[in-house]
Amino acid sequence: MKDMSDSHTLRFEVTGLNCAGCAGRAERALGAVPGVEEAGVNFATRQATVTGGATPDALRDALKQAGYPAGEKRVRLMIEGMSCASCAGRVERALTGVPGVVAASVNLASETAEVTVLDGAADPQELAQVVTETGYPAHPETEDESDTDDRKDAERRALRRDTLVAGALTLPVFVIEMGGHVIPGFREAVQGLIGQTGSWLLQFVLVTLVLAIPGRRFYRIGLPLLAKGSPDMNSLVALGTLAAWGYSTVALFLPGLLPEGTRAVYFEAAGVIVTLILLGRWLEARAKGRTGAAIERLVSLRPDTARVARDGQVVEVPLAELSVGDVVQVRPGERIAVDGEVTEGRSYVDESMVTGEPVPVEKLPGATVVGGTVNGQGALSFRATAVGRDTVLSRIVRMVEDAQGAKLPIQALADKVVRVFVPVVMAVAAATVLTWLIFGPNLTYALVAGVSVLIIACPCAMGLATPTSIMVGTGRAAELGVLFRKGDALQRLDGVKVVAFDKTGTLTEGRPELVRRVAAEGFEADAVLRLAASAEGGSEHPIARALERAAGADLPRAEGVEAIPGHGLRATVEGRAVLVGAERLMKREGIALGDMGQELRSMSAKGQTPVLVAVDGVIAGGFAVADRVKPGAKAAVAALHERGLKVAMVTGDTQATADAIAAEVGIDVVRAGVLPEGKVDAVRDLQRQYGAVAFVGDGINDAPALAEAEVGLAIGTGTDVAVEAADVVMVSGDVAGAVNALHVSRSVMRNIRQNLIWAFGYNVALIPVAAGVLYPAFGVLLSPMLAAGAMALSSVFVLSNALRLRGLRAAQAEGAESAPELKEARA
Repeated sequence: MKDMSDSHTLRFEVTGLNCAGCAGRAERALGAVPGVEEAGVNFATRQATVTGGATPDALRDALKQAGYPAGEKRVRLMIEGMSCASCAGRVERALTGVPGVVAASVNLASETAEVTVLDGAADPQELAQVVTETGYPAHPETEDESDTDDRKDAERRALRRDTLVAGALTLPVFVIEMGGHVIPGFREAVQGLIGQTGSWLLQFVLVTLVLAIPGRRFYRIGLPLLAKGSPDMNSLVALGTLAAWGYSTVALFLPGLLPEGTRAVYFEAAGVIVTLILLGRWLEARAKGRTGAAIERLVSLRPDTARVARDGQVVEVPLAELSVGDVVQVRPGERIAVDGEVTEGRSYVDESMVTGEPVPVEKLPGATVVGGTVNGQGALSFRATAVGRDTVLSRIVRMVEDAQGAKLPIQALADKVVRVFVPVVMAVAAATVLTWLIFGPNLTYALVAGVSVLIIACPCAMGLATPTSIMVGTGRAAELGVLFRKGDALQRLDGVKVVAFDKTGTLTEGRPELVRRVAAEGFEADAVLRLAASAEGGSEHPIARALERAAGADLPRAEGVEAIPGHGLRATVEGRAVLVGAERLMKREGIALGDMGQELRSMSAKGQTPVLVAVDGVIAGGFAVADRVKPGAKAAVAALHERGLKVAMVTGDTQATADAIAAEVGIDVVRAGVLPEGKVDAVRDLQRQYGAVAFVGDGINDAPALAEAEVGLAIGTGTDVAVEAADVVMVSGDVAGAVNALHVSRSVMRNIRQNLIWAFGYNVALIPVAAGVLYPAFGVLLSPMLAAGAMALSSVFVLSNALRLRGLRAAQAEGAESAPELKEARA
């Protein structure tokens, strides 16, 4: 990953060591890595000491292959002063140059860095110091996010103040210098009042104040970096404004140094440039603040205090003092503080902030509640089961933050361009000045063109194009109940060709339900169901539970219940002999099916499980039990078809059952009778046949397939194992989440492409214009002031375009029976 030819010593943790022999094997594995001069592993401390020039990647890979993975930790740094993509690239290169750092990713939009480091090789303070020495003050992230919010608020206030001060000082200069071009006689009036020298002197004083007070940020950062040979966007602004100010100062105080006809001042250009760029940064800071609005809304859902029963009394305590096992009381209308299990009370809770489902959920003793959700009209008491960072809400926030900090493959091109962008721009500006001095009318034109090139060619927009869209898009996705655990899944999901669903618990409810009832002549279906459910009352079989749920409460008591293994059971209910079971039970007992035989074949053909009932030796009715398709599954599949995707189903069920579900829902490809270990092979087969696969599942046996697919989407109501193996989590458990995840992915990627096209196109088109290519044909030379305005607007455009994603609507409502048109709110 990085070249470390210089010898250095690393000390870091090694995991999986169980004996001295393990330590020896780990030591030999490290010693075999090219570039390692000396390696030692201490079994007592679980620490490795390596001297040499080997990269952390190579050391980590060697230990992983040996079976003793290196300990790793992630460090998040908060960084100030980054203003463009070249700043972010410089910070990233500085971090990856630290011995022990495996990977580093800098996010310009959130002003953070995510660093993966070998545990023990470098501490957070050391990493922050490296960034600070590079020119951008940094500190490790703290648990209290309010510090970060306060810092960003202070930055926005400072930019607002500096913009207003610069505007107030620049306005008189702008009016004096430009008024003569608009108002007839204005220039003569000014010269008659204070004279040309007085006018220039006033402009000098005001613009010098602009550069020295609100504009000093550009010189404080840009000039030291220029001296180090690593200029950034601040360096471009500093060079451009100092060139305009310096030329004008010479024209004012030492006019004899300049050729006749070139004695002019451009104080207004320097002042307006600083003012417009400050204005752009202020607008940019305000917009960047809104990109994290989703996280702020999620965090604000946590109440500050909770009412807890302690020592026989109910006391109000801060949220930080809650412990697992505390009994928390919630009044009607209050937010639930932490995750827990209801111990007393009955109410309906609005869980839309977690699931996206607007219908309140009934909560009775034994039900689970989630911190941040809103209690309805009833009072509840619950026992806390998760607090602090372990709650569902905290996990959601962490998932969204991790996704927002991701660097997508599409950003690689922008990073490569930005790495050489600023030096190339400075070279272009120098070549522009030289060309104008040789072929142009005079020195003034050379100055104007050179300054315009320096000012207009800011890579801010390129640096913001990807991270801002990711931040806004993943935040909005979380509000829609879709959590991107891995940010790069945004791009991979955009490229999938087929979506494969697990059946049970994903497309279906995951438990059998009564789906059809038929009565024989002389009987009523409801009455027969009542007798059958009563007879099954003592059975734990899922089919028995389905009959009970369908029959309702107040069932008569069954007597003389006798199980008939492999066939069914017999019982006496209300004095009547009842048989409940499969077709083979009826044959065994010599009961003729009559017309029920045709119904039986119809049920089997649809993949349903038939249950036959005989009363007093005569066939009385038949019931079909099946794992019912989830509401909205058919609409979700139709919506995926509309977006040009193939839809597959992978299940362990029989071919008949799978085909019946596929026909009902509209599945294209069916893989039935697949054992849990065969799901990975099924995914690979789909990849070979169709291309990139997104797999949607919920169970433990789905985890390998979720990991094998290009994108794994886990039903959030499924097992933790499935959720951990997935790239995307659909919190509500509704298959509409798959459609919404795809919708978010495509919308974000389209937004990123728009931003990158604008950012690259802006620079490609306007740098030549600033250099003066239009002057020979049209006499047009771009003013440095217009260049500054265009540069500021380019960043604002990219941010505004990304913020449109805040209005992204669900492509399909939870449980929808039809697939509405894909919608995107226009901001």
